[in-house]
Amino acid sequence: MTHSTPRENPQTASPIRIGCAGWALSSNVAARFPTQGSHLERYARVFSAAEINSSFYRSHQPKTYARWAETVPEGFRFSVKIPKTVSHELRLSDADAAMSAFLAELAPLGEKLACLLLQLPPSLAFEKSIARDFFALLRDLTSVRVVCEPRHATWFTDEAAQTLIDGKVACVRAHPPPVAGVEPVGDPRALYIRLHGSPRIYYSAYDEPFIEAVAARIVEARDSGADVWCVFDNTAHGEAVPNALMLMEKLEEAAG
Repeated sequence: MTHSTPRENPQTASPIRIGCAGWALSSNVAARFPTQGSHLERYARVFSAAEINSSFYRSHQPKTYARWAETVPEGFRFSVKIPKTVSHELRLSDADAAMSAFLAELAPLGEKLACLLLQLPPSLAFEKSIARDFFALLRDLTSVRVVCEPRHATWFTDEAAQTLIDGKVACVRAHPPPVAGVEPVGDPRALYIRLHGSPRIYYSAYDEPFIEAVAARIVEARDSGADVWCVFDNTAHGEAVPNALMLMEKLEEAAG
C-alpha cells in the first residue's frame, strides 16, 4: 500500500471512516484504484470502510463474511445493516432469535466488524418500551457500536433521543433528512452520516460545496472526540465513489 492514500494519514483524534454502500467500482473511477485484485481488494486499498447493505435483504454464509474479512487490510472496518426481518417484519419485537442468528453469521468478521446499522421503516413509530427492550437486547448480544436510522417523525423527539442515548445507540444523520428541519439525537460518541443522493435519491451526485460542508461537520465531530462514519449510498449511477473520493480530498486539505 502506498503512503499517498488519504486513509493512511495519522489521526490526531478519533477515527474518521469514509466509504460507500458496497464496493462496486465503475470504469470511470478505475484509474483511482489499484488494477489488481477483486473489487473489494481494490476498494479497500483506498477507503477505510464499507457498509454491507446486502445483509438487509438476505443472509450470507459465515464463510462469505470470512472471505471479506481476509480480503481487506488490518485497519479496514465494516458496517453491516441489520436484516429487514428484524426491522421491518418483526418491527423490533421478539427479535432475540433473529438477531442471534444474524450475529452468528457475522462472527467471522471479528474485529473488522465495527458497526451495526439499524434502518427503520418509515411506518415504524417510536414506542418507548419496544425500543428500550430491543436496544437492551442488542447490548446483551454484542459490544459492537449500533447506529439507528429512524424515518418516522415520532423518533425525532426528546423522549426518543433519551431512549437512544440510554441504549448507547447513535442516530444516523441521513440526507435527504427523513423529517425536514429536525436533526435526530442519539449517543453522541458517534456521528454516522448516510448520504443517499439529492435531489434524486440513490442516483444524484453531491456538489463540491455540499461535500465541503460535510467535511467541516466531520472535522468538528472528530475534534469533539466522536467516532465518525460517512457512507455514500448514491450508488445507482456510480456517484458514491467519486463523492467519497472528493470528501477525502477535502479532509486532507482541512488537515493541511
